[in-house]
Amino acid sequence: MILMACVDGRNGMAFNCRRQSRDRAVRADLLAEVGEACLWVSGATARQFPAEEQSRLCVDESFLEKAGPGEPCFVEDRSVAPFAGRVERVVLYRWDRAYPADLYWDLSLEGWTLARREEFPGFSHEIITKEVYIP
Repeated sequence: MILMACVDGRNGMAFNCRRQSRDRAVRADLLAEVGEACLWVSGATARQFPAEEQSRLCVDESFLEKAGPGEPCFVEDRSVAPFAGRVERVVLYRWDRAYPADLYWDLSLEGWTLARREEFPGFSHEIITKEVYIP
């Protein structure tokens, strides 16, 4: 599986059940990154995508359990560490600042290789840094 997430400067993902990842530019890049594949998401995550993009999503509350090899999962609201043994690639979208958080990216990338890094302007942030890691 391919894990995708948005994190702040301290790897925060959410605070008080509120995502840090609602950005139009990130959503567009996520869908471009997955190509024709279905993007696995939770119901809460699916709500941030407009109606015309809903057909690109596989929505299920157990999406991390159900996603198969090579299938992309966009994670905003849960721990990913329990799935470490199944992860084939990680795509992180990094904000250029830190926010209060109570949910953090919890998959160690120690030993992983940063295969690609690029920056692009976001809608909510001046610069978003995209990092792609491989084992």
